[in-house]
Amino acid sequence: MLSRQAFYKESAMLQLRPNCERCDRDLPADSANALICSFECTFCRECAQHTLQGTCPNCAGELLQRPRRPLVKLLKHPASAVRVNKPDT
Repeated sequence: MLSRQAFYKESAMLQLRPNCERCDRDLPADSANALICSFECTFCRECAQHTLQGTCPNCAGELLQRPRRPLVKLLKHPASAVRVNKPDT
């Protein structure tokens, strides 16, 4: 059995993508308005609820609020800077 520290070293962190894939709205790592599916497709709350009806257009998975990483952990494990934009979704 892995220790907690070893587990975190070996497991991948959420990317915390910086934007909505549909409208390209900025979604900082601490945003409560970011929703993701199990594949980490990322959308703002407005697009997720009103346009996408709570379903990811890429995988048909459920969109749920993205967890927020504590600031102290963000310093060691920063959010992704890679923007994904698919406005036709």
